[in-house]
Amino acid sequence: MGAYKPLDPRNQKLSSKNPGCFVSKPVCACLVCGFLSLSLLHLLCCSPAGTQQAVLSPLRQYINNTYSFVSSVPGEGKSCNYSEGTWVRAPGHARRYNATECNVKERQDCIRNGRPDTGYLDWRWQPAGCPLPAFDARAFLSAVRGKHVAFIGDSMARNQAQSLICLLTAAYPYRLMYRDVGQHKHNFWRYAFPSHDVKVSYYWAPFLVRGKGKPEDDGIKENHVHLDTPGDRWAADADTIDVAVLAAGHWLLNGAIYYNSSQVIGAHNAPPEFNYTKIGYAWPLHMAYRTAVERLSSGRPRTVVLATFSPSHFEGRPIDSPTACTKMEPYKEGERELEWIFKEVRDVVYDEAALAKVRAGDGGEVRIEVMDVTKLASMRPDGHPSVYMNHNPFEHGVPAKMLSDCLHFCLPGPVDTFNEILAQILKRRR
Repeated sequence: MGAYKPLDPRNQKLSSKNPGCFVSKPVCACLVCGFLSLSLLHLLCCSPAGTQQAVLSPLRQYINNTYSFVSSVPGEGKSCNYSEGTWVRAPGHARRYNATECNVKERQDCIRNGRPDTGYLDWRWQPAGCPLPAFDARAFLSAVRGKHVAFIGDSMARNQAQSLICLLTAAYPYRLMYRDVGQHKHNFWRYAFPSHDVKVSYYWAPFLVRGKGKPEDDGIKENHVHLDTPGDRWAADADTIDVAVLAAGHWLLNGAIYYNSSQVIGAHNAPPEFNYTKIGYAWPLHMAYRTAVERLSSGRPRTVVLATFSPSHFEGRPIDSPTACTKMEPYKEGERELEWIFKEVRDVVYDEAALAKVRAGDGGEVRIEVMDVTKLASMRPDGHPSVYMNHNPFEHGVPAKMLSDCLHFCLPGPVDTFNEILAQILKRRR
């Protein structure tokens, strides 16, 4: 498959030629599929948001039903939609490892940092109508025996990747193969599990594609993102990856100046002195996922898992408020509506997964899956570090301002559920 370049939203045109069907049926079918692919690409790049929603909503439902984006419960022969459900009390369910021992990022090691309440560890996700088994390290490693599992994306991808390492190292011998040094020590690392010849890596790629700016240096005012080029570090290793988990969105929501073939094509939330075309965040997010999936769609058979957006819970409070995300229990069903922007970002993942399925065709070597964690994550405002991203934050009293983390999850914590779902996806055969 040739290199795929993101489409320019200003210049995208469809061919007016009618391929006809004065050929054999297989050839005709291929031509029709190609036409439908172009039509979908045109819809995403050039149509108003309302039109996209009206057309793509039934498409998502059809694709989900046809291609089973959600996992099946092994041995029961029925589909299980893990994206819908409720949190139910299960004392001790999430108390599975010591985060300090598995070297997680200090800001997510809530117990080490002195968080006094541990009730957030006493819940499990209950999908509607089917069980979600607790994480089983042996079953997971058996499902990926001999493979390289890579998490690629932003800090939520890292949050899940570190969760997986903790769950696995608590049960099996391991070897740290590599880790970046200094302040970047959490940006790239790789572990090996010799018992099953498994490698697990994390690649810091907050835009999925090549980007420079605040993620590397907070002193830089703007992010510069090349939508047609996958991230350098993970792309160099792509042909060694058997299972790729992609998770991004938060940095693209913040805004950037966007490039295609080294040419600026527009911007989102750029400073006013830059007179660039405003292209919003949705289209660049589509293109980032598309470029990443395209890079992973050749070279070897593999599974590509697209994780949906995990919302934050600042809910109107400033990031330096000591009272941000201090709720002590999960939200109940219907207690708080998911914000429209989080729904839209989640839908981007489904749209790109659907298009990837069309491009790959039946029987392709690359298996595309969606890991929809948006709802279950949105219902856990209690699971964030909050002020316990800092060590003993109230040791010297209660300050007027203190940074709070209402995005990432404590480890151990609700993010371990992401890996329970991932395990079911990987255990299910194509």
